Amino acid sequence: MPDHIIINKKINNFKKKIFISGDKSISIRWVLFASIASGISRAKNLLVSEDVLAAIKIIKKFGIKVIQKKGLFVIFGKGINGYNYRKNIVLNAGNSATLGRLILGLIINSNTTIKLIGDRSLSKRDFKRVTSPLSKFGAKFKLQKGFSLPLTIQGSKKIKSIRYHETKGSAQCKSSVMLAAMRANGTTYIKAKKSRDHTERMMKNLSLPIKVIRKKDYDLIQIKKVKKIKKINYNIPSDISSSAFFIVLTALSNESELIIKNININPSRIGVITILKKMGVNITFQNKKIYKGEEVADIKIKSSKSIKPINCPPSLNSSAIDEFLVIFLVAAKANGNSYFKGIAELNKKESPRLKWGSKILNKMGIKNITTHNSIKIFGNPNLKINKKIIIENYLKDHRVFMTSVVAALSFGGVWKIHDSKSIKTSFPNFLKVINQLKKK
Repeated sequence: MPDHIIINKKINNFKKKIFISGDKSISIRWVLFASIASGISRAKNLLVSEDVLAAIKIIKKFGIKVIQKKGLFVIFGKGINGYNYRKNIVLNAGNSATLGRLILGLIINSNTTIKLIGDRSLSKRDFKRVTSPLSKFGAKFKLQKGFSLPLTIQGSKKIKSIRYHETKGSAQCKSSVMLAAMRANGTTYIKAKKSRDHTERMMKNLSLPIKVIRKKDYDLIQIKKVKKIKKINYNIPSDISSSAFFIVLTALSNESELIIKNININPSRIGVITILKKMGVNITFQNKKIYKGEEVADIKIKSSKSIKPINCPPSLNSSAIDEFLVIFLVAAKANGNSYFKGIAELNKKESPRLKWGSKILNKMGIKNITTHNSIKIFGNPNLKINKKIIIENYLKDHRVFMTSVVAALSFGGVWKIHDSKSIKTSFPNFLKVINQLKKK
């Protein structure tokens, strides 16, 4: 099977209803919490991607039993202190920074030295931002080049509570500290810049000793030592980040309409919706409800006849950080110039995404001015591509691949897009859903 796909024509208009795979952030967190719960936890619509399967492989290393049957995942939790810390354990987080960072918080009390590794992309990313606060709990770390994987962790039996100020808006760093705090004596105090809050919501839903005080620009979080976690049965809602590609594809297609069912619309995740609405994209929520502390709804999108430029408020950055690449495609068709700033974090993802966003736009013939922290996009409402475009050598970043597919289907041209297997990281069914939209 070739590692690339070729797209040589725009998508025809469509009117469809689709289902998207389970939310990746919630899927990984469910696996981790279920592994330390007391009793048997079950999940439907768990995302079966490389990142989530890596999480399952990791908890199995600690003696946790997991079975899968007919779309149902079952985890036999052994309790808050149920992990079996054998000697010479090596944990492979694959491509997942979420998994790599969160698991470190869970094993803060390990009585053996544990090694954490990842793939080429993950091994380039900064882990010091999470090991630095975790070391204050009493654990000891050794990192490659002082900041990266592979690393080793030697836990401590005497985990002490800490005070932590998270300044980057990283839900991964915040969550790792929160998981460690569950094992610490006393109360851990966290002041965190606004970011995704799935961990807080899951802990609250489980009635764990957590208190969250929400301020304008940051949250104050207090966590006390956890004695027991009850089993977690979960029907995982669908992923907003995966949905974003189809929202944009619909917005950029002629006379099209799409409903995406049962999407997690957690307020800390829907920056992409807010941004696109500001740009004139027709998006509405239907059948809103609260499920397990998370907000869920169907999303309806209609094609946009005209797209407005945006000077994107930096306050929306953290809630749209995974969707900016595909947002840039909308800006490419805007009637005017769009400006996004304070987005240096994009270059610290699976690939340097800000650089890749600029590359894709350049290949499309869209003028842009990019710095380490910003991009100005000169929109062209009449953009039509009539040339060959090759996308390759992007560290197998799934979002670069999916953004390129949406660009090809929206603007035309002949696109050869490499590393099609990259979607296994977060959205293995992506191309299948694309084909659903193509069918009459």
